[in-house]
Amino acid sequence: MSSRLSWFILLILVLGFAFLYGPMLVLITYSFNANKLMTLWGGFSVRWYPELLTDSQVLNAAKNSFVVASVSATFATVLGTMAGYVLARYRKFRGRLPFSGMVTAPLVMPEVITGLSLLLLFKQLDTWFGWPRSMGFTTVILAHITFCMAYVTVVMQSRFSTFDISLEEAAQDLGARPLKTFLVITLPIVAPAVISGWLLAFTISLDDLVITLFTNGPGSGTLPQLIFSKVRRGVDPTINALATIIIAVVSTGVITSHILMTRAERRRQRDIQLALQSNK
Repeated sequence: MSSRLSWFILLILVLGFAFLYGPMLVLITYSFNANKLMTLWGGFSVRWYPELLTDSQVLNAAKNSFVVASVSATFATVLGTMAGYVLARYRKFRGRLPFSGMVTAPLVMPEVITGLSLLLLFKQLDTWFGWPRSMGFTTVILAHITFCMAYVTVVMQSRFSTFDISLEEAAQDLGARPLKTFLVITLPIVAPAVISGWLLAFTISLDDLVITLFTNGPGSGTLPQLIFSKVRRGVDPTINALATIIIAVVSTGVITSHILMTRAERRRQRDIQLALQSNK
């Protein structure tokens, strides 16, 4: 019975991975297709990669996307870390329920509603204060920070909820102020969660299309917008090459961050063991 169950679990696992990564493998394969038609294999070729790298429109959109995603993820991580800390440590302050609801609302709110509400907000701010006079990078970044922060908050709240507070109390007993305790003790320990939150926010911002459509303007087009407009006119083989490069970059980043966090965790565990042995 256990043998049948293990084979069934393995089969489900294989089918799940095939469902998730099969289309990516097909996309990567056809990025080396010499034929311009997607449905017909014309032999191996890398012709679409040089064409992609000489397309100024694609390069400009890629630069815009990475700038927006980097800035948005950084600010969202800072704000999400603070929000997660407050929600995890201060459980009974007045207004906690509305604050928690507002922070996590973008998680369950349809993106169309979020994008439309942000568009109306920016238009009303322009009417009241004369800012922003036009949609552009600033409005896109503010919009991305708004919904990316919700994801970072969930990650950091979960991490702070399982944090051993006695470590902070020990540091404060030795004379460390709360800010120094947070920077020297708390932050290094939760750093893997912070990095994970940043990567999550970066990926979500880089991938977003709907909210960006509502809040951007001329000259601030992003990569998802460009891909969407190209696909509507027919699948361009350069899109496959572009998607392959993005997959390679993201995979490299994920693997590198995993290696770095694993090494940092091993060093931390080794330091803990050495400290325990020295106390004995």
